[in-house]
Amino acid sequence: MEKNRLEAFSDGVLAIVITIMVLELKVPHPADLASHSATLADLQELWPVFLSYVLSFIYVGIYWNNHHHMFHSTKRVTGGILWANLHLLFWLSLFPFTTAWMGANHLAPTPTAVYGFVLLMAAIAYVILQRTIIAQQGRNSLLATAVGKDWKGKISPLCYLAAIPLAFVSPWISSSLYILVALMWLVPDRRIERVLAKRE
Repeated sequence: MEKNRLEAFSDGVLAIVITIMVLELKVPHPADLASHSATLADLQELWPVFLSYVLSFIYVGIYWNNHHHMFHSTKRVTGGILWANLHLLFWLSLFPFTTAWMGANHLAPTPTAVYGFVLLMAAIAYVILQRTIIAQQGRNSLLATAVGKDWKGKISPLCYLAAIPLAFVSPWISSSLYILVALMWLVPDRRIERVLAKRE
């Protein structure tokens, strides 16, 4: 079957995920209700929520970017690919909840660990989707060639696995690991583009 509907559906889900996350940024009320004047100081309580939103927005952007590149190299999809894609979207759809919970509780250990668990499961789901596509297209396919040894894809889950228990030692260490992984993936993955250019 053609891939257009899968891509359109995935884009729609990710757009909704971002929309729900930004709706968690509630408008602050003035500290002095009698004065009815809003100041920048009113935003101080929003910083943890805003920073967790920024991190999750970057993660959603990374998944959207890599998802786009991966399906650019995919001509047709099977039922297995559709289900693997839905599995990935399930974990990404939990980003708004875990983002809001972590931000609202100022990086408390349990919400920070749960945030890492969802990141871990999303990473695993992405690898499953990738391998499902490669299994359908063959080991000599464009995607298989582009992925290669996929060091970033192997390091990322290890960082999440370390960050989850570390959240109960220091949530700041866990958050730093989440940021580190995001920075690793922030630059768009050009492997598929390079392989496409060579084959052309």
